[in-house]
Amino acid sequence: MPLRNIIQIDEDKCNGCGQCVLACAEGALALVDGKAKLIGDVLCDGIGACIGECPQGALTITQREAPDFNEAVVHEHLARQKEKPALPCGCPSSQAVELTPKAGPGERQASSLGHFPVKLRLVNPGAPFLKEKDLLILADCAAVAYANLHQDLLREKAVVMACPKFEDMDAAIAHLTEIFKTAKPKSLTVAYMEVPCCKGLVYATGKALEQAGIKAPVTILEIARDGAVKTTPPGPGAAQGCACGN
Repeated sequence: MPLRNIIQIDEDKCNGCGQCVLACAEGALALVDGKAKLIGDVLCDGIGACIGECPQGALTITQREAPDFNEAVVHEHLARQKEKPALPCGCPSSQAVELTPKAGPGERQASSLGHFPVKLRLVNPGAPFLKEKDLLILADCAAVAYANLHQDLLREKAVVMACPKFEDMDAAIAHLTEIFKTAKPKSLTVAYMEVPCCKGLVYATGKALEQAGIKAPVTILEIARDGAVKTTPPGPGAAQGCACGN
């Protein structure tokens, strides 16, 4: 077996943010049990494009015995990653519905949800409820942690929800890009949990804005486990030229 350059991951330094996974064009990296892993030696070209994306310095290039990089295997691997199971015909979650929010000033218990579905994979980029709206991009867990979500964040906004730990992030970025291109949102609010892997939602939003070629004011909100909220500056990959609202 040849001696060649290949990526090495220091698991003690890795915080599971997933930015190296997004940076690997060959799909050689994945998050497994909250840590980045090399899932196949033949998938790693040894160039190290992922290294600069790691905020913890957990990635290095080492020389060791490993099978040669195989571009054909990479193409097959990426094709499998892009395959998605079809939604069951007639599934209620795939049927778009506009709702009439019941919340009014001073009402703390009423719903401010204005449409359905809300899961990112299910929302049609051309849905009328997205058109030129203020858009909330919400991590699943943040919705549970933040007690006043409907009153403080959701009112008069469209919303899409996702879990960056379990999403195919390339597909999420592509879907957000289509939403931004088609809907041209007035503003964006990204609410994510304080855990490292959740910040992938900030990264995905920034990359999608960049690929869509549009500018919009962006507010980034980090939600703590106890429901406390703070505004943070855009993370790595946030779109250039976009204002961070407060």
